[in-house]
Amino acid sequence: MRSEFQISSIVPADVESVWAHASSMKGVSRELWPLLRMTYPGGADSLVREPFVPGERLFRSRLLLFGILPIDRSDLTLIELQPGSRFLERSPMATQRVWEHERLLEPVAGGTRVTDRLTWRGRFAGAGMMFGLSVPILFKWRHRRLKHIFS
Repeated sequence: MRSEFQISSIVPADVESVWAHASSMKGVSRELWPLLRMTYPGGADSLVREPFVPGERLFRSRLLLFGILPIDRSDLTLIELQPGSRFLERSPMATQRVWEHERLLEPVAGGTRVTDRLTWRGRFAGAGMMFGLSVPILFKWRHRRLKHIFS
């Protein structure tokens, strides 16, 4: 069974600033902390590489609950990229048959609308249910952090 979640927030900053944050692993880390940490190799801070090759794995990341406990791994892979406004990640994960994360940035009055769309399907029943509980919590947290970071 495939599951989905979507969340949108308005962040009080211009699109360029939000994109610089959202397209960097340091920015991702700031959004996730302290609930989760994603590892990444040195020199792999940006999600935007030239030339962009759709579907090419950027790197393997371990997902660490509270920055300590390994709970999953992801082969971070972007399949679509519109620099400055959108990316679509489709990353193979240890626990998920499907993991898609689309982030869309749109200029609006008062800042930038950030929309995250998530789709996943677990490799086994418990993994799908675990994500069904944790993804909404994690992405609501990320949007609160985004507003705080740019306030």
